[in-house]
Amino acid sequence: MKGKDFLTISHLEPSEVEEIIMKAYSVKNGETSDLLAGKTIALIFEKPSLRTRVSFEVGIKQMGGSCIFLSNQEIGLGVREPESDIARVLDRLVDGIVARVFSHHSLELLSENTSLPIINALSDKAHPCQALGDFLTIFEKKGSLDGLKVAFVGDGNNIAGSLAMTCASVGSEFVIASPKQYQLPESVWTEANVISQRSKTKLWWTSDPFEAVDKADVVYTDVWTSMGNESEEEERLKVFTDYQVNENLISTANPEFLFMHDMPAHRGEEISPNMLDHPNSVVYQQAENRLHAQKAVLARLFEKRQG
Repeated sequence: MKGKDFLTISHLEPSEVEEIIMKAYSVKNGETSDLLAGKTIALIFEKPSLRTRVSFEVGIKQMGGSCIFLSNQEIGLGVREPESDIARVLDRLVDGIVARVFSHHSLELLSENTSLPIINALSDKAHPCQALGDFLTIFEKKGSLDGLKVAFVGDGNNIAGSLAMTCASVGSEFVIASPKQYQLPESVWTEANVISQRSKTKLWWTSDPFEAVDKADVVYTDVWTSMGNESEEEERLKVFTDYQVNENLISTANPEFLFMHDMPAHRGEEISPNMLDHPNSVVYQQAENRLHAQKAVLARLFEKRQG
């Protein structure tokens, strides 16, 4: 792991990505740890959360630790107090920080001003814990990650970027189907391509969702309007109309494909009403696996600090 923090998948060597996924698999199948005994983790959440907050709180407690939840109303990250001051205060009071923020830059500012490990629980750039939980789910269902085709349909957002980097790390092909103006940011493509060149995996974009989903092993989508982009919702609903994941689109995927969505989902928008309950859907297993993946990340970071 590069440095003390886990802010993006690119902070891990490709071999470490697989190791953490396998660690998460072991954790789910009974491996226990009290690595956080006597430790307190601060949860800084600027954005609402169900899966992320619950899975982190439960995981920290299962590892022997305790946590303090700090909402945006309480600390006003970068508004009531600058990130630097918040980081320097928490540095003297807690043992780690999990932060769910609007701007990835806030994570970087926190990191620069504390010796504590920082875990990205979602930013506008990346959602790495989600991706690790997703690939635990894929491994459980497929038995392997190498050589799979993962098709993402929709906005080139933080989820798509983290999936691209994870695919490149574990040897899976990644394709995103999106309108041209909603591709992955160039900086994210660059990071993912650096990894893929070493692993010799294929990453590509198309504007045609049927081309992307053709013979896919995993079909993944997310909301068309992420938190923070609400002012663009009306325009996005028009632009993404042809990118709904529905029964017609998935007919071109491999018969044993997995349908994935990080949730919350908007039935009738990015998915047809019945997709979450489709026989190939693993969305609730994804949600559960956030717990195990995050415990594996916490173990990695705190083992490193002890080592």
